[in-house]
Amino acid sequence: MAIEAQHPKPEHFILHISDTHFVADNDLLHGSVDSDENLRQLFRDFVKAKVRPEAMVFTGDLADTGRPDAYVRLRNIVEPVAEELGAKVIWVMGNHDERTAFRAGLLDSNAGQESVDMVHDINGLRIIALDSTVPGLHHGEISDEQLTWLEQVLATPAPHGTLIALHHPPVPSPLDIVAMVELRDQDRLAKVIEGTDVRGILAGHLHYSTFSTFAGVPVTVASATCYTQDLNVPRDTMRGQNGAQAFNLIHAYEDRILSSVVPIGEFSTVYSISAEQMAAYQKMSLEEVTEAMSVDYAAYGELSDDAELTTANR
Repeated sequence: MAIEAQHPKPEHFILHISDTHFVADNDLLHGSVDSDENLRQLFRDFVKAKVRPEAMVFTGDLADTGRPDAYVRLRNIVEPVAEELGAKVIWVMGNHDERTAFRAGLLDSNAGQESVDMVHDINGLRIIALDSTVPGLHHGEISDEQLTWLEQVLATPAPHGTLIALHHPPVPSPLDIVAMVELRDQDRLAKVIEGTDVRGILAGHLHYSTFSTFAGVPVTVASATCYTQDLNVPRDTMRGQNGAQAFNLIHAYEDRILSSVVPIGEFSTVYSISAEQMAAYQKMSLEEVTEAMSVDYAAYGELSDDAELTTANR
């Protein structure tokens, strides 16, 4: 008996990455984090899955101090992978980024200090890159001019709706100190979004994965690829940690947005099921699947033990 899924295949698949914080070549971020290698590790692991996202969205803080050479190096890492996967790259400004260098290094633009706001069509899904940065400061703001522009763009619905990608997430935080660097005047942005075809908001900035709602739509915040914020800390303190880095998979269905967190790194395997085994399971009853999986798990465990013994005896 074939097992039928209750939901159709997603209409769109987006890779959401944030806060790469690239520094000078061969330097370590805060003296301990290899930002370049973390991103390379992400892509090495991701391409093994042999899935093809339509776009890669990078939600800001791409270069830690806005260095022009950092943007060039980032682009040289990202674009070959994006070309291999057939994915469009969408760059979003963060508070650590510098607009002139960002534009020159990633967009081949000489527009200088203008706000970096762009509209991208991803096979009918509209993704709006909204610049929430304030040059020289770390909190976020959306100007009157930007809100007017956004309202005009959203006045015409997109075939498959809209995602807004910005750096500063319009969500609360369990770290009270984040209020110092949050997005200001969020109610003004909410008024522009309410009642439109906006289906979700993608953001970064916080250096940890979190989810909420804003103006009636889901908000997905991707953790950083460089270092993350420890949430198990005393009140009014912060602790950056070199661990728990992650990125998000965004799947857009006709009636919902699904966000999934994927940790970066290699981990030990508990069990492994091949595509052939999975295809066989699809033709079984639930009872047969349960029995077959128990046998397969046991067999995998025996193989793993044998492999460990073989390695130990070398």
